[in-house]
Amino acid sequence: MKTIVICSGGLDSVSLAHKVAAEQELSGLLSFDYGQRHRKELDFAAACARRLGVPHQIIDIREIGCHLTGSALTDEVDVPDGHYAEETMKATVVPNRNAIMLAIAFGVAAARKADAVATAVHGGDHFIYPDCRPGFIDAFQAMQNHALDGYADVALYAPYVNVSKAHIVADGAGHDTPFVETWSCYKGGARHCGRCGTCVERREAFHLAGVPDPTEYDDPDFWVAATGSFVAEEVK
Repeated sequence: MKTIVICSGGLDSVSLAHKVAAEQELSGLLSFDYGQRHRKELDFAAACARRLGVPHQIIDIREIGCHLTGSALTDEVDVPDGHYAEETMKATVVPNRNAIMLAIAFGVAAARKADAVATAVHGGDHFIYPDCRPGFIDAFQAMQNHALDGYADVALYAPYVNVSKAHIVADGAGHDTPFVETWSCYKGGARHCGRCGTCVERREAFHLAGVPDPTEYDDPDFWVAATGSFVAEEVK
């Protein structure tokens, strides 16, 4: 199956790219610049494409992103610290982000005669991101079947939608994903902060998967308190 992977440069999407490269026909990576403060992630997507020997295209949708106001990822709003499931993490929602990106990706896939678009949404996203949930994935596929009816048949491949980030780490390790060549931190500093929701989730996932975490964090221990007492007991 000829598949285009939407790749941000994060752990999930880079792992997915390696999975597709091993199991299907990876035809290219598609990234989006929507004005995110952690735009450095796109450099990691580009590196992934070079490593896998496939084309990489960055689509500039900053003019759209500047109208999706109120998010800590695009506005002058502090990125909250803590666990991904906390209510404060809703500050990182960019309205309709995945719907917009997927609609563009399906158009690109249809134009390129690709069979599928792959996205790395996963179970840990369900708490705060409505466009990462199984219902959205199913509805989007149904909508695209109508939108491209008679022109193209493109599938939405979302193998992680019902699994945890720890599962992604384990799967990525099985496909030799170089985790050090991925970027998660929403703050976009020189190193992963270790305190924002994505950093905490990343560190927790490596722990739960039993895979060594090669990431350098400014605060490497914050995740223990942020993830709860049951994890704290495990790592004592």
